[in-house]
Amino acid sequence: MLVSEVMLQQTQTTRVIDPWTRFLEAFPTPTMCADAPLSDVLRLWSGLGYHRRAKSLHDAAKMISDEYDGEVPPQVTDLRRLPGIGEYSANAIGSFAFGHRVAVVDTNVGRVLARALLNRTLSVRDARVEANALLPRSNTASFNQAMLDLGAQYCTSKPRCESCPVARVCKWNREGGPDPAPRSAGVSRPQPTFRGSDRQARGRVLAELRERPRSTQHLLASLVGVDVDRGASLIAGLVADGLIEQRGRVVRLSGD
Repeated sequence: MLVSEVMLQQTQTTRVIDPWTRFLEAFPTPTMCADAPLSDVLRLWSGLGYHRRAKSLHDAAKMISDEYDGEVPPQVTDLRRLPGIGEYSANAIGSFAFGHRVAVVDTNVGRVLARALLNRTLSVRDARVEANALLPRSNTASFNQAMLDLGAQYCTSKPRCESCPVARVCKWNREGGPDPAPRSAGVSRPQPTFRGSDRQARGRVLAELRERPRSTQHLLASLVGVDVDRGASLIAGLVADGLIEQRGRVVRLSGD
């Protein structure tokens, strides 16, 4: 559950299934992940992007191994201590893995709350308050999953109101007016264009280094369309993030 929640951050489920399976086959326990070099984790992360998440997961595995006897901690407050785990991920793990009565609020749930429940724009804090107030006394994990699925399958950015199972009681559907979902609870924030972005270029560098260490010159030449100064800055950023190591003119994945 922890691995899936980290992988699913800003990433579609269909892209996560294969890497998640490979990751758990390689590291069935947190301690096995903690004992592996970061380079192994980064290779298994291929195709997912946002590679700092891979390092955060590796760091979380180390903390779990060192401070929690190799077992993912069950309490939400302890989960929040883990690198890369924010409120949403901690609540999701707490709810789905350990049955805690906590609301799981992502962009999908934010849309449902803004439209069906209140028909008004919600701040992140408002959304969390409303979601917690909605929780049933029991079976909260099933309720959270239903809310997530409702937002993912029906109450999407372009809502499928004609087939939505809660259309009859949806406040926005009954009252009308402007769509309250955009800008509500952090939803509908468009992702920057990937093509030509620093994120794409960083991914190219890491893809080259997954095969073997490379010279700085080779990496800069592989960044087609990226000038030398920008390329050097991107490589320096990856070093600063702890994802790669530079020794003289040779660059490699951290831990290789």
